[in-house]
Amino acid sequence: MKELYQIIQAYYICVSRNQKAALATVVKVDGSAYRRPGARMLVTEDGELTGAISGGCLEGDALRKAQSVIFQQKSMVVTYDTTDEDDQKFGIGLGCNGIIQVLIEPINKDDVNNPIELLKKALEDRQTTFLTTLFSLKNAKSQQIGTIILYKNGQFLGNSSVLDHHLFEFIQSELKKNIAQTTKLICHYPEWDDIYVFYECIKPPVQVLLFGAGNDTLPIAKMTDLLGWTLTLIDGRKNQATESRYPQASKIIVAPADEAVKQISADSNTVALLMTHNFEYEAVILKDLQDLNLPYIGILGPKKKTLKLLERLKNQGLLINESNIYGPLGLDIGAEGSEEIALSAIAEIKAVLSQKTGMHLREKEGPIHEEER
Repeated sequence: MKELYQIIQAYYICVSRNQKAALATVVKVDGSAYRRPGARMLVTEDGELTGAISGGCLEGDALRKAQSVIFQQKSMVVTYDTTDEDDQKFGIGLGCNGIIQVLIEPINKDDVNNPIELLKKALEDRQTTFLTTLFSLKNAKSQQIGTIILYKNGQFLGNSSVLDHHLFEFIQSELKKNIAQTTKLICHYPEWDDIYVFYECIKPPVQVLLFGAGNDTLPIAKMTDLLGWTLTLIDGRKNQATESRYPQASKIIVAPADEAVKQISADSNTVALLMTHNFEYEAVILKDLQDLNLPYIGILGPKKKTLKLLERLKNQGLLINESNIYGPLGLDIGAEGSEEIALSAIAEIKAVLSQKTGMHLREKEGPIHEEER
């Protein structure tokens, strides 16, 4: 997610310099690859790169092809096939075992619905959206339809007029049918000149509600910033919850426990961490958080503390959903010290939101990433 914001920022710098640019997007992967569909890289005419489409192996070749796309102002699909053991013939030595399809599109700054502008519209608020990209493998070197439709708030934004009317109707139906799944889809439509459509779900960045402005929460703030997550800091102590201590926070709320949650906006990609070291404060916060239906609430401290908090609320006659409460917070990695505890907590949040268990990858059968349908 952070990468998308960086690409948008780099694009506007490019525009201010009156430079041309192209966008490379991984649109399909068969087998193993370092990055999955949706990975992007902005390439300027003078060779500046923002983002990545691989672990650094494809970028050099993609740069050259992107500059060709910029010069010709014509999009194309590039195929990198590493299933051949002799992948050194590409001069890139991927070490993977997959076929990666990369769409490279020139960006027309005069088009208000160019791919970067659509990405910007997708990310300008905390709405889940779908971005639709059309490409052809049969006619890979020909001009591609590309990234043209954004589905947001029940509306279709973009350049749908370039599509066959019946194909657009089908895409509309597919989006409305799959929007609740909030996932990525890659569909093949042979009946429409063998077109592939990449339906990409773009969720808002994870929003972390961090309750507690003690020194042990400073690493949490730094890690959320590194990941591009949004941080809201909440504490009752105005001398601790300050911009100078938490420059990463997009919002700081200094309030007593019974007023804090009222000042918060939350959605399905919002999580909470209770790290105040104040039992009474957290008892009120945990009670008020129940109305937000968060997917994750992490509580710092021993399990006994969490059980006491839950018992307190149950004695008040509250019906508590314990499925989203993680106390003690974090994955079991043997964490000691605030930095390692922060790492453990952040990893658990990611696992929960991705609906993963946090297992060792070497013990997983099959590929690391599930294939997009």
